[in-house]
Amino acid sequence: MTPAAGAHPNALLELKRVEIAYGGIQAVKGIDLHVDKGELVCLIGANGAGKTTTLKAIAGALAPAGGSVRLEGREIGGTPAHELVRRGLALVPEGRGVFARLTVGENLRMGAYCRDDAGIEPDLERVYALFPRLRERRRQVAGTLSGGEQQMLAIGRALMSRPRLLLCDEPSLGLAPLVVQEIMRLLARLREGGTTVLLVEQNARLALRFADRAYVLEVGRVALSGASADLLADDQLKAAYLGA
Repeated sequence: MTPAAGAHPNALLELKRVEIAYGGIQAVKGIDLHVDKGELVCLIGANGAGKTTTLKAIAGALAPAGGSVRLEGREIGGTPAHELVRRGLALVPEGRGVFARLTVGENLRMGAYCRDDAGIEPDLERVYALFPRLRERRRQVAGTLSGGEQQMLAIGRALMSRPRLLLCDEPSLGLAPLVVQEIMRLLARLREGGTTVLLVEQNARLALRFADRAYVLEVGRVALSGASADLLADDQLKAAYLGA
């Protein structure tokens, strides 16, 4: 279980020696990682390890200070976020970020803002099939939903852009355990349906149960990586992150 290196011919996303700085502070220090097509990969680690910063750089919210970020073999580092949505990348942000004054249906349609094809209505129906509660509340103002329903809405809105790569930042934050389990099962279903997922998650044990592989970040570096089953059995990881 070592940090990823070398060529990855099946990679949908690949980061090589990526550095990210805030002012004079280097938050991410030359990390390598990849996500193959059809995988669910998670980033875990303590607060301040660089997980969300890495996700923001991939999504176009931050420009890397160095290194390479490639989507389907094409460099995307520094590409504006709206252009990345058109290329098949969607972010479910930490804190959900729904449009509180719009209805559920209007929020979902906002997820398809970059599309003008005939598939929007069928995709809306697919989202409602994934989230029956959103169908029930489609005319309800999003700001009045529960935290779990807002998280479902944020994921559904991202799916409306038809992403090939879905980035999820801390989807369990502030949610009840049963709702968290439901969200994680949904992400696994999306992966089984062909959507590649990169997940940042504070609940390391739960994330590892559902993910194919994982990277453990420590102060801006990859400390461990490997198959989730192997990491769950790793004594170093257990002591540091899993409460064992």
